[in-house]
Amino acid sequence: MALATAGFSNQADPIQPTRPELLKDQPEPSEEVTIIVELDESPKAFASQIETRLPRLEIVATYTTIFQGVAIKGEAEELEKLARLDTVVNQYPVRTYTTTLTPQAEKTQTLTTDVVRSQTSFTGEGVKVGVIDTGVDYTHPDLTANYRGGFDVVDFDQDPMETMGQLGATMHGTHVSGIIAADGEMKGVAPDAELYVYRALGPGGSGSSVQVIAAIEQAVEEGMDVINLSLGNTVNGPDWPTTKAVNKAVELGTTVVVAAGNSGPASWTVGSPGTSQKAITVGAASLPGTQPVLTLPGQDRKVGVQLLQGSVPWTFTKKYPLIDGGTGENGVPPASGKIVVMKRGVVPFGVKTRLAYEQGAVGVIIYNNEEGQFQGMMNGKEIPIPVATVSKEDGEWLLEHGVEENQWLETTMKQMDHGIAPFSSRGPVTTNWTVKPDILAPGVQIISTVPGGYQPLQGTSMAAPHVAGVAALIKEAHPDWTPAQIKHSLMTTADLLIQKKGQPYPPTAQGAGYIDTEAAINPDLWIEPGALNFGRIKNNFFREKVMVTLHNKGDNSQTISVPEPESSNGITWMTPQTVELEPNEKVEVPIELSVSKAFVEAGVHQGYVTLKSDDQAYEIPYLFMMEGADYEKVSGFELYQDWQTSKDLSYRFHLTEAVDQLTVDLYRAGTMLHQGTLFELEEPEAGMVEGEVDRGFKGELGGAYIAVVTVTKDKKTSTTTFPVQLKNQQ
Repeated sequence: MALATAGFSNQADPIQPTRPELLKDQPEPSEEVTIIVELDESPKAFASQIETRLPRLEIVATYTTIFQGVAIKGEAEELEKLARLDTVVNQYPVRTYTTTLTPQAEKTQTLTTDVVRSQTSFTGEGVKVGVIDTGVDYTHPDLTANYRGGFDVVDFDQDPMETMGQLGATMHGTHVSGIIAADGEMKGVAPDAELYVYRALGPGGSGSSVQVIAAIEQAVEEGMDVINLSLGNTVNGPDWPTTKAVNKAVELGTTVVVAAGNSGPASWTVGSPGTSQKAITVGAASLPGTQPVLTLPGQDRKVGVQLLQGSVPWTFTKKYPLIDGGTGENGVPPASGKIVVMKRGVVPFGVKTRLAYEQGAVGVIIYNNEEGQFQGMMNGKEIPIPVATVSKEDGEWLLEHGVEENQWLETTMKQMDHGIAPFSSRGPVTTNWTVKPDILAPGVQIISTVPGGYQPLQGTSMAAPHVAGVAALIKEAHPDWTPAQIKHSLMTTADLLIQKKGQPYPPTAQGAGYIDTEAAINPDLWIEPGALNFGRIKNNFFREKVMVTLHNKGDNSQTISVPEPESSNGITWMTPQTVELEPNEKVEVPIELSVSKAFVEAGVHQGYVTLKSDDQAYEIPYLFMMEGADYEKVSGFELYQDWQTSKDLSYRFHLTEAVDQLTVDLYRAGTMLHQGTLFELEEPEAGMVEGEVDRGFKGELGGAYIAVVTVTKDKKTSTTTFPVQLKNQQ
């Protein structure tokens, strides 16, 4: 899983992963890889089949509690043979997961769990909290009292100690554990909770979906009341194995809290398992403070500083010249008194920094080698100069206007309001088009336990354990509440964060809002569902009613009214009249949305529906998405065989507009080996497109695949992916 690092857009970003993102780790046929296989039979029976029919494959993990399947290792071309087995439901490549941590910002202010723990008398006593992470330093004096045990699925033993004293040493799990349940010089949100830790991420804070699923299963089997997952990947979809595993854990009675990720502020960046509809997905809020910002003379652009984990603070008070250091592959030029701008890749972060420092540099800026932000850490001995990370776009701008124009870089301090951390990943989730994250908690400059002491870190990794701690407080106060009820209470009582212009941040940035601990423990009202997800609208005229359950949790009767949300051209709402609720009474009320497609622009539409009681206002996030060429040209792709009438593969899909060219490639799910190009179409027309495959694939395929559909129009290319399941020929 990945550490979470640090917008609202009316226009949707691409709906599916791009082809380069999906296939960037495509193996060679002879390369040994591990994949996850979902089964419709018991893993034990499947293992017997493998032993007799495919003995060169090795089952490395089995899942029976939260996921029925196995992790299996072998050469990619040998794994291809799994398609012959009818018991295989689906296959998934093993993704890398990292902790959701951003580089540390300047140490101008640190925040403790006091801001979330508040004045409640509950402490989490008797509640079992599982932390799935890099392990824990259980010898830390603030953690020893509450640490109860756990498991290490990296080394497969009973000792989930952090990676210590070697390259890739970690601290993340200890930091997360302290936020939840420290009980010493520092107090966690739930200082009396019973802490169990499952080490699923090894050296450098990295692990695989195999390990993460195994850790979830172990935690559920050992009866955790709450699980915290401050980790994630870049798969923005609801059907990834880790997301399914989290959903199953919740169904079995465990409250699961997940970090949203650190790939913001772009939309569609929440990653699995934060895409789980049943988990509580947490974004990062920033509380008032300051942040260093980079500027160049004569330029309006401002670049926010994020530091690599392990970097010293960025505390420059005067201007410095810039120099291009490349990737560091060929060394770094003399840089005395300068800041070196370097490109990510080829050479490790620590080596880049060491090379720059040895040449006299006062600081290093590393820019991404692909689109978007990134996070990372420096391993080994601390180097006494700061190392900042910026996006590819910002890095190239610094080279063009700073290095080439010989302009000196200036650092200024920007005052930060109570808002959303820029790195916090945004929703919505593809495929089911739902609001994420669900809620916000503090995630910037959070001080907590680390091996040997304390340190401030930031990321949605730090936000999630605040919510996990509050969930433990709620579970202590209400031991009979289900995970769904705990989530209802957290979302209903959250407080919306407001932007400077007076409007709330959009739902895909903050969900229901910022956590309110005391109100969540003693709510006056529950609202279910916590968000109104109307999905993707394709029809010219759309009308849908969502039934909302109002549950009076207070001691007094309540009068609830639902003013109609502000309507715009083509969008109308119908809301109920005033509702009277007696204590503990539940009532279902309809909220109806009507949309006339001709008057509504393509993309994501979101906002809040307000419910008013006698003395409070509650905001329910809503979201719907208009289908349009700006975000997706191909939908509903199907590939199928009718064995009774033909052995040919047939296809059909909907094309939203005429394009110049369309190509469909087929990849094996799991190994991601390319099976070939299924077909190409020149200048297909808009509407339903149907046909048969005649390129050598007749009757030869079976199993789970990924179809990659690439369309070209006016020399612009977009890619959409679709899962495909083909039955073996009988």
